[in-house]
Amino acid sequence: MNDFVAVRVVSPPAGVRQVPLVLDSPHSGRVYPADFGYACDFAHLRKAEDTDVDDLFGDAPSLGATLICAEFPRSYLDPNRRVEDVDESLMDGRWPHPVDHSPKTRSGIGLVWRVLDDKSPIYSRKLSVAEVERRISHCHAPYWAAVTRAIEAAHGASGRVVHLNCHSMPAEAGPVSWVKQGTRFADIVLGDRDGSTCSPALTTLIAEAFRSEGLSVAINDPYKGVELVKRFGRPQDDRHSIQIEINRKLYMNEATRERTDDYPALKALLTRVTARIAAFAAAAPAAA
Repeated sequence: MNDFVAVRVVSPPAGVRQVPLVLDSPHSGRVYPADFGYACDFAHLRKAEDTDVDDLFGDAPSLGATLICAEFPRSYLDPNRRVEDVDESLMDGRWPHPVDHSPKTRSGIGLVWRVLDDKSPIYSRKLSVAEVERRISHCHAPYWAAVTRAIEAAHGASGRVVHLNCHSMPAEAGPVSWVKQGTRFADIVLGDRDGSTCSPALTTLIAEAFRSEGLSVAINDPYKGVELVKRFGRPQDDRHSIQIEINRKLYMNEATRERTDDYPALKALLTRVTARIAAFAAAAPAAA
């Protein structure tokens, strides 16, 4: 893994004024490290990806934003988890570091996934403590460092930062979901952890931006946001962090992961919404 680049950071191009807006796509990575050692079907494994989310938001740097993307797959290591969220049952030795399980771990999708969304196993082996530690140091640590640098730089330059944590979701709840299997989701789900990570004004602005484009929007139902928005969202300090979930039915065939004919229109829509968020981020803090 020494030559493996875990994170891609895309800054605004030359001549474009930078705004205090940072987007990150932690689950769209599709470079599968050679030491993964999975035992499941590869096509099925790839269904865990937030397919094409990095590309859907790919116009953000042209609006002055910074875009950060994980290159590794979430099934290898999930950067939207705490490092303490480790499933010791997956390892063949004693884990020597602090442990703090979340409900995701109990479902088999903690820091290092044990199962896929249909509860089928990823591995036919135990992982060594050393390889889990390598995944943390080569993937989790640089990803969090890149997001932290971008957010701190933006806030330091302007006294404000808006952080969009970008994802896609299935059209309906599957077996590992905490909501009833088969529940259908809105087109867009915004998560601000019940108003604790983003100002109500910005959450409302984003929701209305999507609704004005003809999409249905739910807020904190069922996705409230996980570790990245929890870590970076402090609206009382003009640090706003919100999770955006896009329903995959809007742009892809979930069975084959192929883009549908609706893909270009959705990408253009997301660029328009991102432009409205960028304008909010660029406004003087006193005007919010």
